Amino acid sequence: MNILAFESSCDETAAAVVRDGRHVLSDAIASQADMHAVYGGVVPEIASRKHVEVIAALTDKALTGAGLQKSDIDAVAVTYGPGLIGALLVGVNFAKSVAFALQKPLIPVHHLRGHIAANYIAFPELEPPFLALCISGGNSMLVDVRGYTDMSVLGATRDDAAGECFDKIARVLGLPYPGGRPMQDLAEGGDDAKYPLPRAKVAGNDLDMSFSGLKTAAVNLIHNTGQKGEALDRSSLAASVTAAISDELVPRAMEAAKRCGHRVLVAAGGVAANKRIRADLEKSCAEDGIRLYLPPLSLCGDNGAMIGAQAYYEYLAGAQADSSLNAYATLEW
Repeated sequence: MNILAFESSCDETAAAVVRDGRHVLSDAIASQADMHAVYGGVVPEIASRKHVEVIAALTDKALTGAGLQKSDIDAVAVTYGPGLIGALLVGVNFAKSVAFALQKPLIPVHHLRGHIAANYIAFPELEPPFLALCISGGNSMLVDVRGYTDMSVLGATRDDAAGECFDKIARVLGLPYPGGRPMQDLAEGGDDAKYPLPRAKVAGNDLDMSFSGLKTAAVNLIHNTGQKGEALDRSSLAASVTAAISDELVPRAMEAAKRCGHRVLVAAGGVAANKRIRADLEKSCAEDGIRLYLPPLSLCGDNGAMIGAQAYYEYLAGAQADSSLNAYATLEW
């Protein structure tokens, strides 16, 4: 089954062709990172306009790359949430038009389910059940994946996401957007214990997370150091921030896997590319005898292939939409 999939939830426009949920025939991506870097973050209106400009040509590129004609497509899939509402609407409306023109089924896909499904592409042997740690610029959550479409959230951030924490602290440090990779590079060789930073405990659900206090503490430390005329060890601060974020994520992931009885843990999302977090997950999983799947860096960020992968299983489960499909900035599982 050849699925033409679209992703436009933030600042990447992506179109891909995926066969039977596991085989990527093409994956075309147009990034806007350089365009938004001057603003220190994504400007939603600019992102939406850019999606409109490139999505049609990107579709042709994906079909050409797959060596297929439009008539070879069996279904159309699209991210319909969560994300930036204007950006999502571009992808949803374009996908509806393509499905209507080709007279093919339209499959709506939850963005974070797509991130989890990126691992099916990288690891053909991977099957549910498992525990998924979803960490990105807009989301941080622990998901009990009982089946390809049977999932429930066990814990999530109550405020900022881990990726947002990296981005905002990077901006105050004068690092380029997006901040994840620059923060990782800056942290190399730094002392991760030099600056004591908070690790939140959330009342009501010890699997929930909070990163706003960490972000505020780091930003205040940067400002206070500057106001006092003291030297800031930028490398050690980046290392300390990264350690604090990892300390919130990794132990909770291990605890969630234990509670669910899962012996497999899967990481997903852009922050899963971070070296320190990957290393801490590897160490903890080795100690606890849990098999760990870390997506390749090329599949950590937003892409169309992951949407096509999850769409195959959504289709098998009977998930289809019609022309009334809408986009949602926030979306339950």
